[in-house]
Amino acid sequence: MFYLVSYDIPDTPRRTKISKTLKDFGERVQYSVFECLLDQELLDKLVKRLEKIIVTEEDSIRIYGLCGNCEKAVKIMGQGVVTKDDKYFIL
Repeated sequence: MFYLVSYDIPDTPRRTKISKTLKDFGERVQYSVFECLLDQELLDKLVKRLEKIIVTEEDSIRIYGLCGNCEKAVKIMGQGVVTKDDKYFIL
C-alpha cells in the first residue's frame, strides 16, 4: 500500500533519527514528507521503530494510507514524481 508520512519534530537529534528511519522505508519527497510503499509487516516495523524515537508530548508523526485510486489522483505541481515500485511490471 502507498503511505504518505509527515513529521514535525522540534528536537534536531530526534528529527535526524526520524528522518534516517524513514529513509529505510521510503523516499523523501519534501523536507519532512516521505512516500512509502509498504505491506502490513513493513508498516508495523516502521511504526515500532518510530515509537522508540518520538516523545509523544512534543512530536507529531502522521501516516496517511492512500488507496490505489487515491494514489492515482495525486497531483504534483512543480518538481518531483510520485514514488513507484520499479521492481514489478504489469504487461
